[in-house]
Amino acid sequence: MQSAQGQDTKQTTMQITGMTCAACANRIEKGLNKLEGVTAANVNFALEKASVTYDPVKVDVGRLEDSIRKLGYDTAKETVDFQLEGMTCAACAARIEKGLNKLPGVKTAAVNFAMETAHVEFSPGEVSVHDMQTKVKQLGYRAILKEEVSAASGDYREKEIKKHKAKLLLSALLSLPLLWTMVGHFSFTSWLYTPDILMNPWLQLLLATPVQFYIGRQFYVGAYKALRNRSANMDVLVSLGTSAAYFYSLYQTVDWALDSSMHRHGPELYFETSAVLITLVIMGKLFEALAKGRTSEAIKSLMGLQAKTALVVREGVEQTIPVDEVIAGDIVLVRPGDKIPVDGIVVEGSSSVDEAMLTGESLPVSKTAGDSVIGATINKNGALQIKATKVGKETALAQIIKVVEEAQGSKAPIQRVADVISGIFVPIVVGIAAIAFVVWYFFVTPGDVPNALEKAIAILVIACPCALGLATPTSIMAGSGRAAEFGILFKGGEHLEQTHKIDAIILDKTGTVTKGKPELTDVLAEGETDEFLALVGTAEKNSEHPLAEAIVAGIADRNIALSAAEQFEAIPGYGIKAVVGGKSVAIGTRRLMERDGVDAASAYESMSRLEEAGKTAMLVAIDGRYAGMVAVADTIKETSSEAVRRLKEMGIQVIMITGDNERTAKAIAAQVGIDSVLAEVLPEGKAEEVKKLQRQGKIVAMVGDGINDAPALATANIGMAIGTGTDVAMEAADVTLMRGDLSSIPDAIYMSRKTMANIKQNLFWALAYNTLGIPIAAIGLLAPWVAGAAMALSSVSVVLNALRLQRIQVKR
Repeated sequence: MQSAQGQDTKQTTMQITGMTCAACANRIEKGLNKLEGVTAANVNFALEKASVTYDPVKVDVGRLEDSIRKLGYDTAKETVDFQLEGMTCAACAARIEKGLNKLPGVKTAAVNFAMETAHVEFSPGEVSVHDMQTKVKQLGYRAILKEEVSAASGDYREKEIKKHKAKLLLSALLSLPLLWTMVGHFSFTSWLYTPDILMNPWLQLLLATPVQFYIGRQFYVGAYKALRNRSANMDVLVSLGTSAAYFYSLYQTVDWALDSSMHRHGPELYFETSAVLITLVIMGKLFEALAKGRTSEAIKSLMGLQAKTALVVREGVEQTIPVDEVIAGDIVLVRPGDKIPVDGIVVEGSSSVDEAMLTGESLPVSKTAGDSVIGATINKNGALQIKATKVGKETALAQIIKVVEEAQGSKAPIQRVADVISGIFVPIVVGIAAIAFVVWYFFVTPGDVPNALEKAIAILVIACPCALGLATPTSIMAGSGRAAEFGILFKGGEHLEQTHKIDAIILDKTGTVTKGKPELTDVLAEGETDEFLALVGTAEKNSEHPLAEAIVAGIADRNIALSAAEQFEAIPGYGIKAVVGGKSVAIGTRRLMERDGVDAASAYESMSRLEEAGKTAMLVAIDGRYAGMVAVADTIKETSSEAVRRLKEMGIQVIMITGDNERTAKAIAAQVGIDSVLAEVLPEGKAEEVKKLQRQGKIVAMVGDGINDAPALATANIGMAIGTGTDVAMEAADVTLMRGDLSSIPDAIYMSRKTMANIKQNLFWALAYNTLGIPIAAIGLLAPWVAGAAMALSSVSVVLNALRLQRIQVKR
C-alpha cells in the first residue's frame, strides 16, 4: 500500500512476475536503484515482491513498471468488476470513472452506464478493492463486487424495476388530480368538469409535497452528492427545475392565504408542473430499466444453456449433484437426451452429440471413447461415461459467457465523444436556463416571474443528457449479444468498432479456407477398383503419415475390408513398400517408381493435372507393374467460396497465406475465388506480411486457427480465430468465430457495420434532440411537462433503437 515516507518520498509494493532465481531479483533491484528518484529498492525473490521508496516528483509508478519490463520481467495486474448503485445519468458514470482513474495503482477504469458496472485493472500492491469501493462511496454511489451481487442482493436490476414501479404508481396517483386541473385550463377542454376542491391551493400543496420530497428525494440526494464533488448531473437539472416550480407555488399559496384580496381569483400555481415532471422522469427511468434489461438477453440465453445438475459416480455410487459441485476428474454419466454438464473426455460408450449451439454444425457428431465433449451440448442416442476435464468457469460455455460479458461492459472509442460532451453539458445548460430567465423576466415579459420561470424549467428538463449516455453502451450490448447468438464473439467494444473499418483480410489456408484434414479425393485404377483399394489400404494401414491415414479412412468409408500386411517398409522421401497377400505393393513418388524400374510414364500427365489442382498424388505399383494412382487433398470447406464472394462484395481485399508450395496454394485459391496468394511463408513471416499491408494504409484482419497464426493474429488490426482451432490462437485474437465457418467473417463485419450505424443514429438523435430542444424551450414553445415527457421518451427511444440490433439476420 502507498504511504508517505518522510515528507517527500512515497513507498509502493509491486508483485513481480517472470523471476526464476535469486539472480533475477538482484538484477531487478539493481535496475530500480539506478533510476533517478528511487531512494531504496528491495526485491524479495521468495515473495516475488518489490518494495520501492521513491520521490514522486522525479519518478512515478509507471516509470518503475516500465523499468521492470525493460529488464525482461513484468508486474502483476489484477482486474475487478463492480455493480454500481445510484447512477442516474452519463455524468454520474463519467464522475465515477474519473475518480477511480485518479487512484494510485489503478491502470484503467471503465464505467458502463447502461450496464451499471465498472471494470478496473489495478496493481494490488498499490491499491485495494476496499480503496476503490471507498472512493466510489465518497463520490456518492455504491460499488458492490460483481460476484457478491447475486448472493447479497439478488437480481439488482429486478429490484430496481420493482422500486421504480412502486414509486411510479404512488407518484401517478398523487399527480393525476394536479394534471386534471392543468388540463382543465386549456380552451379545448372547457367541456371537462373540474371539481372546485381540486383548485384549492392547500389541497394541491398536500398532493405535490410527497411527490416533491418523498418520490423526488433521490434527485435531491443525487444533486447534493454531485455538487459536493464539484460536478453536475441529471439530478441537478431535475431538482433545480422542479424545486423552482414547487417553491414558487408554495410562495404564491402562502401569499394568497395572507392576502384576502387574492381569494377571488386564486394564485398562479405550478404544483402540477413539478409533480408531473417527477412522475414522467420516474416513468422514463422505469422504461429505461425495462429496455436495458432486454439488451442483456444474450447473456441470459447463454446461461440458460447450462445443465443444472450432473449424475456422477463417486466411490461406486451414482449421485445427482448441482453442476457447480462437479470437480475435474469426476466420472459423469450422461443418458440419451440429457445435456452434457461439463467439458470432458468420453471414457465409455458411444453416441452422437448435437453441438449446434457452439459450432453451428447442424448434424450430430459421433462420439466414442477418447473423444472430447463440450458442456451444454446435447447427447442424442447413446449412454456416455465422461471424465470431467473442465468445470465451472473453465468450461467452453463459461468462457463464451465471460467474453460476451466483457464485450458488453467495455467501451468503444466512439463513446469517448459522448463522455466528454456529457461531462460539460449540465453546467452549460444551467447557465442557458439562467440567461433565459433573465431575458424573459427583464425584456420579453418584464416582471412576469411565472412566465420566465416556466421557460427556465423547460430548458432544465429538456436538456438532461441521459439519451447521450445510453447511445453507445446499449448498442454495444445489443450488437455483441446478437453476434454471440451467431457464434461470433467480440472480445471488446473497441474490436466491435474497429471491425467495420476492415478493408483487407488475410486468410490462413490450412484449417481456415480448407478443412485442415486430408481426404482421399481421387482413385485411378488400371484394373478392378475395389481389389486395388484393398491392397492399397492394407499397405498404408501400417504407416503413421497423415496422408496414409487419409487414404485408409477414405477406403474404410467405401466399406472395403482390409487385411494384414506380411511386410512393411517406410522409405522417407519416396513412399512405402509392403507385401499384401503375397503381392508386392509399392506406393509413392515418381522417384520410387523409377528406382524400382516401374514404367509409370503413362500416368505422369494425370499426376501433374492432379498436382496443379492442389492435390498430393501417389503412384501405385503391384508386383513391379504400374497399377494405378490415388490422390489426397486438404479439401475446401463448403462455405469458403460463398464467404469469399461476400467479402469481395463488401469491397474487401481477400488474400490467402500459407506455408505450402505456390502451385498448391494457387490451386486452392482459384477454387474459392481468391486472387492474391502469399505462398511458402514461414510462421514468423505471417506477422511481417500483415505489417506490409498495414504500411500501405490498410486496416487488416488476420484469420487463422493454429499456434503458428498467433503472432499474425496479434499484429493485425483485428485478429479473428476460428473457434475449432487452438486455444493459443483464440487467446491472441480479438474476435473468435465459434462455428469454424468462413461465413462468420462477413457476418462479423456485417454485425460491426450495423452496430456502428446504430450507434451513430443514437448519437445523432441524442445530440439533435438536446440541440433543438433547448432553443425551442428558450423561445417559449415548450411547456415544462411536455419537456419532461420528451426527455423521458428520448432515453427510451435510444434504447429501443439499440434493441433493433437483436432482430438482425445475417445474410447467408
